[in-house]
Amino acid sequence: MGHDGDVIAELTSDHREVEGLFERIRAARPGDPEVRNLVDEATVELVRHSVAEEEYLYPTVREHVENGGPLADKELADHKRVERILKDLEGMQPSDPSFGRLVEQLMSEVTTHVQDEEGRLFPMLRAACPQEFLMRLGDRVRQAKKLAPTRPHPSAPHTPPANKLLAPGVGLVDRARDLLTRRHGS
Repeated sequence: MGHDGDVIAELTSDHREVEGLFERIRAARPGDPEVRNLVDEATVELVRHSVAEEEYLYPTVREHVENGGPLADKELADHKRVERILKDLEGMQPSDPSFGRLVEQLMSEVTTHVQDEEGRLFPMLRAACPQEFLMRLGDRVRQAKKLAPTRPHPSAPHTPPANKLLAPGVGLVDRARDLLTRRHGS
């Protein structure tokens, strides 16, 4: 978390981190308890990343990219599907019969979303916005990730202004829960 650079570099770096966690999950033995820790780490990264995108990236896409509204809506729908899977995985152990299927579904959803963002959305954003603006947006995204929740909250608002108002408080509660439960990845 926190890589410097413009918003596209920041979010792309996050994508590589999550892909690395997915590779470690795939390499683990089936039923290995360590997979639970890796899924927790991926959850933390995905939730923080999603919150930052929802607070800053997608409103920018709506405002600056031609036909940005439908594009942002599609990305938000992707986020909701991923967050629902993360919520379903929360507390589930690798020995649960549904665990492996849900992890595979998560990795598939995230991989498709990342390919879409990097192949379509990011180039459109770069073409629509000056570099200085993208740098400031990168700073805002980094700040948002520091305060963001670390657990999935599918029923929480996903668009401004409500998400910007609620995320820091929810993030504080999540980090307190993570400390109390000694949850990995926080």
